[in-house]
Amino acid sequence: MRKSSKQFETEAIRTQMERTQFLEHSSPMYLTSSFVFEDAEDMRASFAEEKDRNIYSRYSNPNSSEFIDKVCKMEGAENGFAFASGMAAVYSTLAALLESGDHVVSCKSIFGSTHTLFTQFFPKWNITTSYFGANDLDAVEGLITPKTKIIYVESPTNPGVDVLDLERLGNIAKKHGVIFIIDNCFASPYLQQPIKFGADLVIHSGTKLMDGQGRVLAGITVGSNELVDKVYRFSRITGPALSPFNAWVLSKSLETLALRVDRHCSNALELATYLEGHDKIEWVKYPFLKSHPQHELAKKQMKAGGCVVAFEVKGGLEAGRKFFDNIELLSLSANLGDARSIVTHPASTTHSKLSKEDRESVGITDGMVRVSVGLEHIKDIIADIEQALE
Repeated sequence: MRKSSKQFETEAIRTQMERTQFLEHSSPMYLTSSFVFEDAEDMRASFAEEKDRNIYSRYSNPNSSEFIDKVCKMEGAENGFAFASGMAAVYSTLAALLESGDHVVSCKSIFGSTHTLFTQFFPKWNITTSYFGANDLDAVEGLITPKTKIIYVESPTNPGVDVLDLERLGNIAKKHGVIFIIDNCFASPYLQQPIKFGADLVIHSGTKLMDGQGRVLAGITVGSNELVDKVYRFSRITGPALSPFNAWVLSKSLETLALRVDRHCSNALELATYLEGHDKIEWVKYPFLKSHPQHELAKKQMKAGGCVVAFEVKGGLEAGRKFFDNIELLSLSANLGDARSIVTHPASTTHSKLSKEDRESVGITDGMVRVSVGLEHIKDIIADIEQALE
């Protein structure tokens, strides 16, 4: 595990690749597909992995390496690999570690595309999944079999912002000798470091808070050298690597992650508090609201509550549709973690591929609204939601 005496914000800004002969202050972009060798022996030794050097940008690139290094330091991880999207990270990580006949124990409350991997694609390769509820961790051990390879969760969950006890899950995974993987993109490394609680691998969609401005797609997996090496060797062959340009953008974005996330969280908490007292809102969930079922657990695991607030408009689907049609300032989009506030209807967008029964089992009602609270002035965010409700 990488350790440093420097604070989070300092590491985010000062972790950089070596300067070139031009002594640039900001890291340059290495927009190249490949790298050259000094002679035949250098080429042979490089491909034999006797040298740690860049060969081809599908394997590694200085910009990708800088991005990975920053995230490893933020998460307390030994190594990592960066991907072209968050789902490329999820799929490649799981595919690298699973074999035909293996079994996954997963929380029900996961991103819709991850759910589709588990239910439609992995069964083709004889990989099975058993689900437990976000509020039913007592069921986890009973689902583990001799074939179980991985426990997989998100916390906070998408889109219901439930919070799972990571330390308890880490202890269960260790007891049974299985790999514990968590998708940490709702929290970001600034708010939560799952490795401290027993996670073996941590996955992020860099598209979300890491970029923070809706510009690029990216994913990353970090963790132990042993597990990341398996992910790297699978990905080196299958080719889901992050582009050098996107890696450069993300590395610059991480310099302001702490500042941005602090503002996201303060805005989100103020919005959630406002909604909680609104007569047109059925319910509201946000991890740092005292009314959240896992409020104390969230305070233990997280620095703040994140950027996502979930709520339901009274009046069901029709009232929800009117609310979305009346929105003026906020964006109607399926993304989150953007500087711009975004409202999403999970039942018809991000989780539309799930059956109604599956959606309801994880708390996604037809009238649920997910707000990714951005960096605009909170008074303007609240004013737009207020006029849309009215």
